[in-house]
Amino acid sequence: MDFRNLNTLWASVLTETLVRLGLRVAVVCPGSRSAPLAIALAQQSGLEAIPALDERSAAFFALGLAKQTGRPVALVCTSGTAGANFYPAVIEARESRVPLLVLTADRPPELRDCNAGQTVDQQKLFGSFVNWYHEVATPTAEFSQLAYLRQTVIHAWERTQRPVAGVVHLNLPFRDPLAPVPQPAVLALRESLDEARFFANVGWDDGTPEPWRSPDWGRSLSSIPSRGIIIAGIAQFPNAAAARAHCRAIAQLSSCLGFPVLAEGLSPLRNYARLNPYLVSSYDTLLRDPDLATELAPEGVLRIGEMPTSKELRSWLERTQPQQWVVDGGDRNLDPLHLQTVHLRCAVQHLVQHLAASLPSPPAPPTDYLKRWLQAETDCWQQQRHTLRSLDSLIEAKTAWVLSQCLPPETPLIIANSTAVRYVEWFWEPGDRAIQPFCNRGANGIDGTLSTALGIAHGNQPSVLLTGDLALLHDTNGFLLRPRLRGHLTIVLINNRGGGIFENLPIAQFEPPFEEFFATPQPVEFAPLCATYGIAHELVHTWEQLAQALKVLPSEGIRVLELQCDRKLNARWLAQRTPR
Repeated sequence: MDFRNLNTLWASVLTETLVRLGLRVAVVCPGSRSAPLAIALAQQSGLEAIPALDERSAAFFALGLAKQTGRPVALVCTSGTAGANFYPAVIEARESRVPLLVLTADRPPELRDCNAGQTVDQQKLFGSFVNWYHEVATPTAEFSQLAYLRQTVIHAWERTQRPVAGVVHLNLPFRDPLAPVPQPAVLALRESLDEARFFANVGWDDGTPEPWRSPDWGRSLSSIPSRGIIIAGIAQFPNAAAARAHCRAIAQLSSCLGFPVLAEGLSPLRNYARLNPYLVSSYDTLLRDPDLATELAPEGVLRIGEMPTSKELRSWLERTQPQQWVVDGGDRNLDPLHLQTVHLRCAVQHLVQHLAASLPSPPAPPTDYLKRWLQAETDCWQQQRHTLRSLDSLIEAKTAWVLSQCLPPETPLIIANSTAVRYVEWFWEPGDRAIQPFCNRGANGIDGTLSTALGIAHGNQPSVLLTGDLALLHDTNGFLLRPRLRGHLTIVLINNRGGGIFENLPIAQFEPPFEEFFATPQPVEFAPLCATYGIAHELVHTWEQLAQALKVLPSEGIRVLELQCDRKLNARWLAQRTPR
């Protein structure tokens, strides 16, 4: 790593990561803005950097190298029209499935659209002809940003080859100084950044550059520590059979490795609890205890699917920085924390099948670390269950727990974003009802919540939607679909007359503008609103009333079960939660 200044550090992290992944040749066109990249590539051991004057010729030369070797070749140019000359070769690489990594230097954002020299719009310069495009952040010296750069480069390298070979374009803005002029503040970082640890597990010991083409899961997981955890992230399935198969595979993996399974509320695992004796669902509460969070810190994480909703879990992983393996069959980068991550591109069932011969059989006895997790889970739920049972007031956070206790088996449950999904994460108690959770977590928005729920309910068994008032109001036109619905949807409506999620954020302490611009109180009366659309409405006064209404669901139509709650009282109740 080159600590002479910010740009040399940034560029050296990029090139060192690429060489560890398997890059062997870079074709470099001249220019000032790309100087940090050219310097880093020219000085990088294990890499042949080839200068080329004409960008169009350079691009086809790189294309030929990639065709000949079957490996990605890096192609570098400065800002302005230079990158446009790569276009014909980029198109050819796309059509002939040749792996190329295009690195275009650029002016920083403040020098765009203001008549600065050699500056054009380089965003998505190659349109739909690339497998993936990303504009890299402008260089900074924070560890978190260097980790972001490392993981972004790892993902870019993979996307040059998967799911099919092709072009990846990274646009890299640089501020002055572009030459390696020393900056003392950056030089001072040398002592605090452990280079060996930073690049640990980047690349493969045997030099194989494409582990996802010929995956050797045993080799890639051989270094996973014994003090590890499995995180079962967000996973949604069209039927109970698929969900059960997913849960069985994770249970087998957990049993063989002796790892606790931290199961997200939107994972089916909490609804097939008997399959996995190592299940932990109270981690969000447990990790609020600083001492316990330190005691339970893992050395390795095997994550199945997307990152869970829990902010506490994310913050804990950021602090502890474990090595992470992400198991997912898609081609996305599923690491928003930019940990030292290896993506294993397969379904968990395939991973278990592949590892069957190498996993211990019979499983080793539970470790002290595993026992500590399971005891903490038992203690937490004993207290939490007692607290929730004794809570008579309509504190909205209890709603998810009540649903976990009384919904009919295999009920499709659609969960709105904002507070509803967090209540499921915090208070959905594990059981064996095979509930099928659904949520629009792709973009995490509240738009289309009702219409999505109606789509899931149509032609399906009776379904339930758990939602807040703003999410429902955002999509009341969905009620126009009522005459077309074949099936039934019960809407459990938490009406706290505003944006309850913001009551739990620091902005709630600032009034004004909190109440008007964040809580956004709304005066809608839902009974007459439902009557307008011909929707049944029931005002819920007690938890017993809600439970009775949910134990047997109607077979057709739409009904709303409304709980009128005080969001400020709920926020105070949540703030008093303790992990023990």
